Amino acid sequence: MAILDILTYGNPILRVKAEAVEDVTDELADLAEDMLDTMYEAPGIGLAAPQIGRSIQLIVVDVSSDENPEEPYILFNPKIIPESEPIPMEEGCLSVPGIFAEVIRPEVITVKAINIDGEPVEYTKIDGMLSRCIQHEIDHLNGILFVDKLKPTDKALYESKLKKMARSAKKT
Repeated sequence: MAILDILTYGNPILRVKAEAVEDVTDELADLAEDMLDTMYEAPGIGLAAPQIGRSIQLIVVDVSSDENPEEPYILFNPKIIPESEPIPMEEGCLSVPGIFAEVIRPEVITVKAINIDGEPVEYTKIDGMLSRCIQHEIDHLNGILFVDKLKPTDKALYESKLKKMARSAKKT
């Protein structure tokens, strides 16, 4: 599989609402596998297609560990249904390297999507890091970055770093 380039803050593709996937083709299944390889290499626990320059609704997520191995999630056209009140939790992003801050999101969610085999799937009562990661990646599909959700004090703290990152992204 291929390791893909991850776009960083300031790249305009990260701000575009991704297109729905009509059919899960072999090409898209291969892209999902490449995205997993890219995510593992980074290293990260989630990646959305816009982060590698593809404006389609596809995310990959793997929050498993050696102690708790699980299959990665490959989700096309994912939608979430919040199932609980929002809570704060620290987040980071492969497209916004070096910045970590609290973001408020629902703790428990249900996710509806299409899997890599083109079949509809639904996952209920997802919580913890998996819930957080899926919500974060779905934001990417809507042109939203986690830094858009920061408290004003955190935004001010990272303002110069974000501006520098944006300038750098525009040069590439």
